[in-house]
This record gives sequence, C-alpha cells and structure tokens, in this order.
Amino acid sequence: MYDVLIVGAGPAGLSAARVLKRAGVEKIAVLERTREPGGLPRYCGHLGFGMLDFGRMWKGPRYARALTEAAGVPILTDTTVTGIEPGGVVHVSTERGLETWRARAILLATGTRETPRGPRLVSGTRPWGVTTTGAFQEMVMKGLRPFQHPVIIGSELVSFSALMTARHGQVKPVAMIEENARITGRRPADVLAAMVYGTPVLLNTRLVSILGGERVEGVDIEQDGERRTLACDGVVFTGKFVPDAILARTSGLPLDSGTRGPAIDSTFRTQDPQVFAAGNVLRAVEHSGQASLEGRAAARMILRALEGRLPDLGSAVPVTCGEGVASVWPQRLHAASRGRIVLHARMETPQRGVLRLSDQEGRAVAQRHIHVLPERRVELRVSAVALAGVSQLRLEVEK
Repeated sequence: MYDVLIVGAGPAGLSAARVLKRAGVEKIAVLERTREPGGLPRYCGHLGFGMLDFGRMWKGPRYARALTEAAGVPILTDTTVTGIEPGGVVHVSTERGLETWRARAILLATGTRETPRGPRLVSGTRPWGVTTTGAFQEMVMKGLRPFQHPVIIGSELVSFSALMTARHGQVKPVAMIEENARITGRRPADVLAAMVYGTPVLLNTRLVSILGGERVEGVDIEQDGERRTLACDGVVFTGKFVPDAILARTSGLPLDSGTRGPAIDSTFRTQDPQVFAAGNVLRAVEHSGQASLEGRAAARMILRALEGRLPDLGSAVPVTCGEGVASVWPQRLHAASRGRIVLHARMETPQRGVLRLSDQEGRAVAQRHIHVLPERRVELRVSAVALAGVSQLRLEVEK
C-alpha cells in the first residue's frame, strides 16, 4: 500500500515526487517503463533545460539527472503499469511478473509521443534510415551516427532540437521540410537553421514518398505544386505529438476529444477521484519546464486530497469549446471562495479577437484580447469566486 504512485519518470512525474517528498509523504514510488528515468530530455544533448524549475541552463541529460536526484524517492524502472481500477488498484508488470499494488492517490505523468511514419501515410519503400526525433537523439547520445545527410520532416520546436542533435552528432541535414507557409516553431528559428547550421527550410513542401532499397536514397517532395527528388540517406519524422494516454484509455478514464488526453478538473483529477494527471499526457507537447510546473501543481492538489480537502468531483462546472477554440484544459472548474484558476486553450486557426469565457446565461466570466497562432497555448485566468452558481461554461473567440 502506497500513499502515492506516480506513473512516468519524466519532468512532470519527478517534479511531483519532489514536492510530495518535501511535504512529508513517505510511501511514494515512481514507476518508469524504460530503463532510465528523466523522460525525453535525457536524449537532448543541447542547452535549454532547467530554467523554470532549477534556475539553471543545462543540457537535457544534466537536467534529467537533476530531476532524478531531486525527487528523492524510489524510482522503479523497467516497470510497466498495465491497468488502473477504481479504489486505487494498480496492475504492474515487473521483472518478477504481474503484481497488483494499491495507492491512496495515483498520478498519471506518461508524457507524449511523436507520430511515426505509419500514421502519416507516407508512401514509398521501407528502407533502413527512417526514424523519429526521440530514436535519432537516443542513437546520437550513444555515440552512433545512423546517417550523414538526412531530411528533417516538420518545423516544430522539437524539429530544431533534432537539428541541434544532428550538429552534436556531426550529421548534416540536407533540408527541413514544412507543409505550411510558415514554420510551426517561433521565428527566427528558420533563419538560424539556414545561417548557423546550413540547413535550408523548405516551406509549402510536402513529403510524397521515401526512396531506397536497403537504405534511404532520397525522397520525393512537392513544393508549390512542383515535384522533385531530394537526395538524402535518412528521414527524421519530428513532432505531431499526441498524449501518451493509452493507459488512461485502457483503464476506462474518459479522454477529451480536443486534447486527446485525460479529461481533468481544476484540481488535476480525472473522473476517478484517486487518479490525477499532469504534464504532456494532458495535451500535445509543451516544453519540459511547463510539464515540471504542472507536476508540482498536481502534487499540491494530491496533498490536499490525502488530507480530504478537495471538493467533490460532481461540483465542477464543465467547459465546452466554442467558435475558434480547438481544445481547452482543465475541462471542469471548481468554484471557490478565493483564488484563480488558469484555463489553457489552443485555437483552431490563427485568431485575433477576444477570448471569452461565458456562463449559461451568456455573461462573461473572464476574457482577454488575443492575437495567436493555433500552435500557441493561450492562458485565461478565471476568478474561482465568479464560478459560484454557474452550471456550464463556454470558451470562444469573439471577433
């Protein structure tokens, strides 16, 4: 019997463990299905980690080690959670076999995963040399160089992370390919890619097929309606992240259709009052610092749950997405006598206007002016007092 079981040893899970341990919770364990804790940062051999939670600028592996050391609780690797049942029942697969454990509270921090080639429906042959960012970074961190001149598919933040990994591994990508008219990551990343790394970013370009026999020999691309072949010896599919919510789904926890992660309330609880969720399992990827902050916030809610100080699940007010809004989380908000709730949202298309949260009568509960791209997360601060007497909420953009 544990006080808290945390599923996932990435930034969210390890940060939550750190808060719980410092608060005096003794029976805690972090369960990690891979052989090493630390999550995705342990494969990123470039700077950019640690500022929000440690006030330092580290490379990914150093940040992963700091998270692990600061957690101060048992981290059980090669341990897979196969299912969760009501009452805090956790089914676990270990080297000893299948076991059933129990916990007063469970935190899902299983993170996110990239979309590989298959679901993207890219045609062509099946040569060796096609990978995702995570697999590519893991190979480079182990001193391997799987190819010398790959193409990088996508232009998200993680795509430029792959570019930095390539430079670290003495790999020179021939191009970065983006279907849209602008990069997904923030500018001037595309300018830096071309000027510093010598990698051109091809906009309005679609990967048509992969060519090669045993190894990748090239790709067919279509740019501004014209097709041509680009010689390369590897393909790195980056981004298009989805929450790694398989455990939540198989355990019967409702997923949100917008975020594709577990639906939660403003205390980070799922529909099971003993199961919480935080970090990138909640929605498409955010940076590790944001995941860490959410893990810490969820831990504070778990502390309140262990003391019996959280409101009933049924008292939460549901939030639905209206005009222009693609997803919102948390999806249920609790009224309170004080404090503010931070509502997060992403838009369907580029939006300029007023992001407005309205009650069942159409009255504004909170609002702010926005000018935002669909990939950017928007925050809206909501007064918990203003939710008193509200039965439903709708978030939309007014032009």
